[in-house]
Amino acid sequence: MRKRPVIGRPRTSPHTRAEQLRAAKRAQRERQRAAGIRPVELALEERQAARFRAAAASPHFREAFDRLLGDLAVDRTEWPVLREITWNRADRWIPADEALALYERNWRHVDGAHLGKDEAQLIRRLADRFGGGIFNG
Repeated sequence: MRKRPVIGRPRTSPHTRAEQLRAAKRAQRERQRAAGIRPVELALEERQAARFRAAAASPHFREAFDRLLGDLAVDRTEWPVLREITWNRADRWIPADEALALYERNWRHVDGAHLGKDEAQLIRRLADRFGGGIFNG
């Protein structure tokens, strides 16, 4: 009796292809979790999604994305005065326009001696972007 010729790739694992894929995906998720990478699902219109995919392929995408996030969200734990005036909040990240409003609303509680140069520049950037260049503090 003659053996049939092997067609396709040889079977090297006792598991089915579906089981192999599940195991590989699980391992990938564990590696990403260990590296501090979290997946984010974003619902966009088709045209925007295509544009986003093209932009993400650019080598400068991460830098531009970090700048965008820096313009739109503020880490309240990074800035001493902001941390003091938001002592009752649990969230770490605050929308930048809301951070400006918090500075303005609570400015009477701010001691100018505790306001560092970097935080003063942050307030100026926020005022330029969201306050039309005017800080109402």
